[in-house]
Amino acid sequence: MTSEIHPRPTPVARIWHGLTLVVALAALVLQFVLVLRGGHVLGETTLPPTGERVLNYFSYFTIQSNILVAVTAWTLVAGRDTDRTWWRVVRLNAVVGISITGLVVWLILAPWMKKNGMGLHGADLLADRLLHVVVPLLAVIGFVVFGPRKRVSVRDLLLTLVWPLAWIGYTLIHGVIADWYPYPFVDVAANGYPRVLLNCLGIAVLLLVVTGVLLLLGRWRLTRVARGQVSYSPR
Repeated sequence: MTSEIHPRPTPVARIWHGLTLVVALAALVLQFVLVLRGGHVLGETTLPPTGERVLNYFSYFTIQSNILVAVTAWTLVAGRDTDRTWWRVVRLNAVVGISITGLVVWLILAPWMKKNGMGLHGADLLADRLLHVVVPLLAVIGFVVFGPRKRVSVRDLLLTLVWPLAWIGYTLIHGVIADWYPYPFVDVAANGYPRVLLNCLGIAVLLLVVTGVLLLLGRWRLTRVARGQVSYSPR
């Protein structure tokens, strides 16, 4: 399917996407440095070797979502071709993934950490807020307000499921091998497979809901542009 009418990046849009890129990169680098320095994540009682810490770092859905946000923000700032299937899929994965990241952290992980007395301080708190609050807000606002919002086909939607499903499969397999899980709600050792699969189903439903909401918001903005209710200037 071809893309719908959408505004090309204006100077303000490029500034916003540039800010999103800078914040996402800063958050990713800060968290990576903290991991290399031996920071404990989500209540780890023993510090894994450096190689394992690096692998675990890239195993977090949060980190992968922020990387996708950074990549797509860079393409928008650089003026790369965004009228391709792969870009529409990656862009939707980035926005939906980072939205899920923020929602899951504040609905599930934050209460769990508070219950277990695992407060964050200093640089750890800063990295956490950037990854789970600031970047999600910047990415979602950028998508809704500035776009570009392409028409998403059924094929695009099916392709967006590849990454989350692959992450779940990898997480469960890696967990069995390494006896390590990135989040308590996917910890098979603590919860058992029935509970974990139920949790994953709940996340899948949340993913579909968030995707639907974002697409509706994008459609609303496209409709306003087409009717001339929202103006834009060409690049």
